[in-house]
Amino acid sequence: MNRSLLRLDLAQDRDIVAARQRARQVSALLGFDSQDQVRIATAVSELARNAMRHAGGGAIEFMLTEAPSRGVALQANPLLQIVISDHGPGIANLDDAISEAANGELKLGLVAARRLMDTFDVYSGKGRGTTITLGKFLPRRNESVPAARAATIADQLSAYGMADPTAEIQQQNRELLRSLEELRLRKEELARLNSELEDTNRGVMALYAELEERAAHLRLADETKTRFLSAVSHEFRTPVNSILALSRILLHRLDGELTAEQEKQVTYIRQAAEQLSTMVDDLLDLRKVESGKLQLRVETFNVTDLFGALRGMFKPLSIKDTVSLTFEEIGALPELHTDQGKVSQILRNLISNALKFTEAGSVRVTARLAADTDTIVFSVADTGIGIAAKNHRHIFDEFTQVENPLQTSVKGTGLGLPLSQRLAGLLGGTIDISSELGKGSVFSLAIPVRLESSAPLGTPAVPEARAAQRVLIVDDSEVERYALRQFLSSSTFEVIEASGGYDGLRLARQSHPDLIFLDLAMPDVHGLEVLKMLKAIDETRDIPVILFTSQRPDDIGEDQAAAASGLLLKSELSRESVAAVIRRASSPGAIHNASHA
Repeated sequence: MNRSLLRLDLAQDRDIVAARQRARQVSALLGFDSQDQVRIATAVSELARNAMRHAGGGAIEFMLTEAPSRGVALQANPLLQIVISDHGPGIANLDDAISEAANGELKLGLVAARRLMDTFDVYSGKGRGTTITLGKFLPRRNESVPAARAATIADQLSAYGMADPTAEIQQQNRELLRSLEELRLRKEELARLNSELEDTNRGVMALYAELEERAAHLRLADETKTRFLSAVSHEFRTPVNSILALSRILLHRLDGELTAEQEKQVTYIRQAAEQLSTMVDDLLDLRKVESGKLQLRVETFNVTDLFGALRGMFKPLSIKDTVSLTFEEIGALPELHTDQGKVSQILRNLISNALKFTEAGSVRVTARLAADTDTIVFSVADTGIGIAAKNHRHIFDEFTQVENPLQTSVKGTGLGLPLSQRLAGLLGGTIDISSELGKGSVFSLAIPVRLESSAPLGTPAVPEARAAQRVLIVDDSEVERYALRQFLSSSTFEVIEASGGYDGLRLARQSHPDLIFLDLAMPDVHGLEVLKMLKAIDETRDIPVILFTSQRPDDIGEDQAAAASGLLLKSELSRESVAAVIRRASSPGAIHNASHA
């Protein structure tokens, strides 16, 4: 329903002032705030000016109407609707006149009115004039305006006298001053926020510096720990082997008989020495994995032979009569092309743990082909004491042993599972656990059927995608360094970071990385200049460098970038693209445009 509030003819220039004044009066009576009153008055005066100057006059009508609310049944929004019409020549190229790129007095008036109001519609025909309909939703939407209130507003508007141009100019000046004051306050607020932001940025930079310093200390501590444990482990091996040899001599009675008590004591000594020997071996293997010195021996074998060797290995061990150990191949399995010794070592650890923590029931070892047919899954399932969900992650931490009812009778080093997990990573696989306290556990080792390697069968080999162990990332963006770091396995790569080109050169000479990811656009020095310097220094000349950049290949000079070993686009960052570019960069004869995917 439409209710007319006021009609105003446009015949003289003074009527433009009247139109503005009437628009403000109508909007005030309808409850619009001061800002909306200014918007409505400005839109009306601009269109009234257009009607006077381009059509010689016209008329304005203010109405209350109910506009349907989209998507809400049986509801309408009260709308102040203003219709401005004239009988002029019309507007040529109407679409162009109301576009945001419009210019000129007529066009700017239309665009300004369109921005200031909630609804805007225009009709113009050649020689038939122009009709523009504006709308502004009332402040309290979805509440109809009673007819009595509309009539009262119309009466109030009729009672107002003729427009006073001087008063209107004064009102506009007050509005302008108010707007300028608001702008000043907003400018002050913006300045305050900028100052706070600068303080925050300085704090963040200080925090980054502190974190970098702490990270350096941690890296140094980790390196010191690794060297210490490796040295101690090697020193332990000789006396441990001596204890084992001497206890073997005594238990074989090579120097005479032992009493029953003496045999028990020597047996305890031997068991303790065997446990210490296992810990020493696991420690050495762990440090080799961390330092990248553990070599893989890739060969072809089948699961039947692997299970046969494991079955023969565990058969003479003292397995409880109440626990059965079975091996089962599920379905037809292909031959494996990977490191048999490492697969066997992982399974031995999992089976040993299962037997230790199962007092009665079974330990079942199975192998099956995963759905993708490229992965084989070994599972070790037991009916033992199980592991609470909260401890699933902690059991893979070094020297960690979860409290359990068998803790007094079952001993361990806390290194078997961490080592197994890292060996699985070297084989391109993972170890998962499914366990519930009191209901047994299932440990699953998933590895690729074929571990690709450029080395001939039977020779030490490292997976191509994992050839580099120490990686240096040179990039001024913390976010970009973080993103790349997430796609580098922490169990395979030691990641060093530099926030600029000169810092990267320093770290490259100090840490001798196996691979460098180098950004191009850096504030202190361009990446291509860093590349030139890396290739000019004897210490860093042979390190493969992968350009890590947002620039497209066509934007990089081929001659300048020819010394690089690969290109990785930041827009194409993924686990697959990182593995592929590392594999190609680490291969003999790698060239700049080998890959960026």
